[in-house]
Amino acid sequence: MPELNGVLETALYVMDMPRGRGFFEDVMGLVPFTADHRFTAYDAGAGSVLLLFLDGETQETVVLPDDMGTIPPHDGGGRVHMAFSIAAHDLAAWEARLHDHGVAIEGRTHWPRGGESLYFRDPDEHLLELATPGVWPSY
Repeated sequence: MPELNGVLETALYVMDMPRGRGFFEDVMGLVPFTADHRFTAYDAGAGSVLLLFLDGETQETVVLPDDMGTIPPHDGGGRVHMAFSIAAHDLAAWEARLHDHGVAIEGRTHWPRGGESLYFRDPDEHLLELATPGVWPSY
């Protein structure tokens, strides 16, 4: 059986792209690879990409230029969850950064394997997590 190498992309759907970009760039410190009016792609570390899509703008097939191909329609709704992996020694700095940006910590978990998670919301109410090693057997 062929192996999976990891999750390459995670997508969130936002109601206001400038507001979403502001949060992920100013608060989370992400730098976009590319962007247009309907999406933004960010380097999320360790070879992964966070995609922000403007809600309602992915309902039609996208035909790429120069015969590159197509991207089928997709969508997501509700308060989606995603986690960013962080080093254990950065947990306190992240908590301070969130506090400095007025982002409330909604939950904290101390996992049996030694990992810790902080939970908070982005402006579209997605549940974001910062997780240290020891959360999962593979992390």
